[in-house]
Amino acid sequence: MLTAPALVAAASGLVLGLGLIVAIGAQNAFVLRQGLRLEHVLVVVAVCALSDVALIVAGVLGAGSVLSSRPWLIPAVCFAGAAFLLGYGLLAARRAIRPAALLSESAGARVGIAATVATCLALTWLNPHVYLDTVVLLGSTASTYGEHRWEFAVGAGVGSIVWFTALGFGARLLRPVFARPAAWRVLDAVIAVVMILLAVSLAVRGAGEL
Repeated sequence: MLTAPALVAAASGLVLGLGLIVAIGAQNAFVLRQGLRLEHVLVVVAVCALSDVALIVAGVLGAGSVLSSRPWLIPAVCFAGAAFLLGYGLLAARRAIRPAALLSESAGARVGIAATVATCLALTWLNPHVYLDTVVLLGSTASTYGEHRWEFAVGAGVGSIVWFTALGFGARLLRPVFARPAAWRVLDAVIAVVMILLAVSLAVRGAGEL
């Protein structure tokens, strides 16, 4: 039977988890785009949600302290993530600049499931913010709840599952807006700016950790 402290821990995990994940980022932009295209949405949502849950569990188990104890890992992960995000951002910019490269659900070439999963995994696991926020921050916060840290983790995990499900499957409600090619150009332009800014911030952070 759940006690009041356990419920408080679960609710706190839910709120903190949502607070960290709802912000616009590489992963969310990718899920939104796949949802708008109705392309492998269930797989993308599952990969993102399960990855987040795995990282939350790792944080609660103490992986965050391991990461913090090896300072050289942080700049290495930052630079790797920056390179990947920069490349993805440039591809989005190319789609926005070249109308022929616009990908709508009816006219664009569909990407295979293997390539989609690979991109999704890269955007998730090559993003240093995932480790710093989900593993270190959530893991450290969970430890403050003592014996109820796993209730906290469950709350955070539920938050991730609910968010990615809503984002991926709810995106179709915006499809009337994205029936116009210009809307896709704007979306890709926004994605490009977000990715490139994230890449620059990661590179700066990595240089600061050297």
